[in-house]
Amino acid sequence: MSHLRFSIHDDRAAVGRAAAELATRALLDACSLKNTATLVVATGSSQFEVLAELAAVATIPWERITIFHLDEYVGLEPTHPASFRRFLRERFIERLPSPPAAFHDLDSMAGDPHAECDRLAGLMPQEFFDVALIGIGENGHLAFNDPPADFDTTVPYHVVELDARCRRQQVGEGWFSSLDAVPTQAISMSVQRILATRTLVCTVPDRRKAEAVQATVEGPITPSVPASILQQHPRCFLQLDREAASLLRPCDTLAT
Repeated sequence: MSHLRFSIHDDRAAVGRAAAELATRALLDACSLKNTATLVVATGSSQFEVLAELAAVATIPWERITIFHLDEYVGLEPTHPASFRRFLRERFIERLPSPPAAFHDLDSMAGDPHAECDRLAGLMPQEFFDVALIGIGENGHLAFNDPPADFDTTVPYHVVELDARCRRQQVGEGWFSSLDAVPTQAISMSVQRILATRTLVCTVPDRRKAEAVQATVEGPITPSVPASILQQHPRCFLQLDREAASLLRPCDTLAT
């Protein structure tokens, strides 16, 4: 039985506000309980409003928050417009009211991407993350875990091959000028490590994600739809706009 909790909002701005409110509450609860918190941050157009809203929350003790990077292209210069490191620094880290305790980003230009995976793994907490901000790709991917995703690996990060639909999405969103310009590999947090998070806030706007949302919510759990595994998570909050939710059954829509 699915544990997914999802809400449908009128537009992207409302989705971003709701997602930021959920993340804020979870971070404050973690800091109240143990004085520190961990946050995993995603990138891409689905996160624009979420990160802008969250970065403006002055009540969060950012100096006690350790931030981890979800995924990154292999071999992409950090000055490139599509660089996720650049995205996070410009759109989130540099906009925080105070510096975080740490920001552990991925080095896209590391000579050995597998060694880079090991480096980040060594910085991770042994326990669960407190909060992860994630999205769902047009092909149903989680982070850069494209279908068929590896649901079994327990390594925190791994090097993955990007499928054609994922790469076309990056062109369609305007990050790259052509398919040939999109890297074919990435470093991604693994599915199991993403699931090892107390609160998942999954933000999915836009009509082009509607098929992936429908498969995630209504379909079976399968590596062919990586995001479907979110059905197993006890605290995953799926935040949708009406376009992204447009293919859901009426009973699902009413249930929200």
